[in-house]
Amino acid sequence: MKFLSEFRDPALVERLVDELHRTVRGDWTLMEVCGGQTHSLVKNGLMDLLPAGVRMVHGPGCPVCVTPVPLIDLAVRLVLEHGATVFSFGDMLRVPGTTRSLAQAKAAGGDVRVVYSPLEAVAFAKANPGRQVVFFAVGFETTAPANALALVHAHREGLRNFSLLASQVLVPPAMAAVLADPASTIQGFLAAGHVCTIMGLDEYEPIVARFRVPVVVTGFEPVDLLHGILMAVSQLERGEARLENQYARVVRPEGNPDARRVLREVFRVADREWRGIGTIPASGLEVREEFADFDAKVRFGLEDAPEPASAGCIAGKVLRGQARPTECPHFGQACTPLTPVGAPMVSSEGACAAYWHVAQAPVTLVRGGRHG
Repeated sequence: MKFLSEFRDPALVERLVDELHRTVRGDWTLMEVCGGQTHSLVKNGLMDLLPAGVRMVHGPGCPVCVTPVPLIDLAVRLVLEHGATVFSFGDMLRVPGTTRSLAQAKAAGGDVRVVYSPLEAVAFAKANPGRQVVFFAVGFETTAPANALALVHAHREGLRNFSLLASQVLVPPAMAAVLADPASTIQGFLAAGHVCTIMGLDEYEPIVARFRVPVVVTGFEPVDLLHGILMAVSQLERGEARLENQYARVVRPEGNPDARRVLREVFRVADREWRGIGTIPASGLEVREEFADFDAKVRFGLEDAPEPASAGCIAGKVLRGQARPTECPHFGQACTPLTPVGAPMVSSEGACAAYWHVAQAPVTLVRGGRHG
């Protein structure tokens, strides 16, 4: 399959690994931002192929993982107290709130539905004018344009029973927050290719300039990731810090202008609470005032609450790249995909889930051998 099979080519993987071993002389810590990158690194056994001097840590690139507990509580309240039909992508359903998840709200008789597109929620609202319909809009810049477009369609249709509960977050401010943390050991980033497909590259230049770290935009296949790691550590070995685009077959410097336009039309940039991290300035998207009738918080008079204590879950450290999932005392004990304590265990992009699945079914390395 074009643009897929060739990026899983074992011979090319072998050459990249050999070049990495020839290149690396120092000790370098890189963070891959996206949970999709984490899963590819783990399930393909790529971290076991890296030189001893290259350490990969996992970042806050899982939108489900960083959705604060109070927002999940608001979604549950919409279902059980306000009788709304709440639509969501499937990976949000089992993320625990303070007392219930959306899946538990559904089990209690609430109307919670899984969709592949927010436009399905708009169609349902149009067909059921007597029901209040809320789409739980969780995601990074990747899903935000589709969520914004759903609101645009509802507005054009004059639907008075559709709204968004927005939990849209932005990647570059989170990267800056990770680097600004005094405990950070990050020396370079693999930036998320799908986010850059929407937003382009210009938002990463200030990060490179301010923190003097390489940022390499990569895809998600083994060759993409190994090539991106090689590009980043080659810069570090030369004492350089530049923005590079490994994923040039998909990412254009300007991103997707149409998608960026609809984001500006529907959302405004605002401070946002990140689960396990805290408030990051200018890191979220809120529905603009001119579309307030389609903002679930406004429509139902909902107010945010403070983030509760983590009860021993170290998800925050995992999301900041300061701990691995296996260092958590709950990992594989109280916390499993069936009984998640923290969101990184339940999300399809969560680092804890990636480590759990590999621990249960060790994968064959692309190059041979075992990972366990």
